Amino acid sequence: MTNLMRYTTSDIPALMERINKNSIGMDEYFDRLFNLHETTTNYPPYNLVQVNNVESLLEIALAGFKKEEVNVFTEYGKLFVEGQKSDSETERTFVHKGVASRSFKRAWTLSDDTEVREVTFEDGLLVIRLGKVVPEHHARKDYL
Repeated sequence: MTNLMRYTTSDIPALMERINKNSIGMDEYFDRLFNLHETTTNYPPYNLVQVNNVESLLEIALAGFKKEEVNVFTEYGKLFVEGQKSDSETERTFVHKGVASRSFKRAWTLSDDTEVREVTFEDGLLVIRLGKVVPEHHARKDYL
């Protein structure tokens, strides 16, 4: 227990060098963690609801979008949600425009054991049901 060290935020580069030097195959996980390409915008607004230990819901408010204008897909461990809005509203003159209906692209990084189970779009609310894949040897088994 004499090799224990205390690290502060100023020691992060040294810590990362030590971890990378003593691990194999972990670089992908650290790249995911430190190189997140998250958008800086809060549009569209969303909720992430934890239903239980193995299931969660991602609820995205898409007021003014039609189902045909929304695309949901996964690729390389990320969940992408895109909305393509046509520019037909430029001819209209707004007295007040409170509903933002602009095109967008959002991405969320998924863990290796998370899968998209269901996608529904109803009344301007996109609901993506996410679930954890629990290996059979870790799943609960009742014997009596």
